[in-house]
Amino acid sequence: MRFRAKIVDLACLNHFSRVINTIAKLAKTCTLRLTVCKLYFILSDKVANGGASMWCELCQGNFFDEFQMEGVAAEHNEIYLELVPENLSRALKTAQSAKAVKIKLTNKHCPCLRVAVELPSLSSSSRIVTHDIPVGVIPRRIWNDFREPSVPDFDVSIYLPVLKTMRSVVERMKNLSNVIVIEANLSGEMNLKIETDLVSVTTHFKDLGNPPWASEDGCQSSSEGRDVESMAEARIDIKKLQQLLAGQQVNPTKALCNIVSKRIVHFILLHEDVSLQYFIPALA
Repeated sequence: MRFRAKIVDLACLNHFSRVINTIAKLAKTCTLRLTVCKLYFILSDKVANGGASMWCELCQGNFFDEFQMEGVAAEHNEIYLELVPENLSRALKTAQSAKAVKIKLTNKHCPCLRVAVELPSLSSSSRIVTHDIPVGVIPRRIWNDFREPSVPDFDVSIYLPVLKTMRSVVERMKNLSNVIVIEANLSGEMNLKIETDLVSVTTHFKDLGNPPWASEDGCQSSSEGRDVESMAEARIDIKKLQQLLAGQQVNPTKALCNIVSKRIVHFILLHEDVSLQYFIPALA
C-alpha cells in the first residue's frame, strides 16, 4: 500500500486548502478514500442516529501535479484512511506561499500522512516544514460502510439562494431557536422558518428555479404529479445547517437542495472539480 502526491501550482494548492478547510468545518473525523483518479472525503454518521453525513469528491488531476498510489491489492486498488481533517487543514495553512507540497503515506511508528511543505528561501537551499498527521488504516472488510449515500426519493428539488444571503439569515435565526424549518415547492419558492412560543420568523425566497431532474435521465422522483405550489418541509437542527453554510470556502457554481418531507434534507454543492453532498436528517 503506497501513496504519494505533489502539488506545485499555487492556485491548485490554495484551492485544495480551501476544500480541506470546508471539510474540517463539517467533520471532526472523516474517511479519506484514495483511488487512482479521485479523492473522497466521507463522513458517514449514521443518518438514522440523527447525525449528518457528507460525501465530497475531488478529481485528483485538477489538483496534483504528481499522484501515485498502490492500493491494498491489485483488484482493490484503493486506500481508506481515517483522519482528523483539521490536522490536514492546519498543515496546509503553512503552505500558502509554498513552492511545492508533497503528501506521502508513511509508517514509521504509526501510519501517518506526511505533508512536506517546501517554502521559498533567500539562500539556494530551500526550507522544508514537515507535518506528520496520524491516520488509521481502514480494513478492507468494512469498506462497504463507506459507499456513496443513495440520493433519496425527494419530494422537491430546488436551487439554493446565494449562499452568503442564506448564511446571514440562518445566523440571525440561530439566536432564536435550535430548530429551523426548510420548505420549498416546485415553483421555485423556498422559505426558512422559525417557530417558538414567543416568535415566528419566516424568510421567503422566490424565483429560485427547480433542477430538471426527472426529464434529464428518466430518473423518477416522487415529485412526479405533485402540485407545484404545495410545500415539502423538514425541521432540521439549525446548527448543522449553519455549519454547512459557514464552512463554505469553495464558491459553488451550483447549489441545490432536495427535500424528502419530514425525513431528510440533501444539499449538493458543485464546483468545476469538487462536488459536496451533505445530508441533514429531519427532527421528529
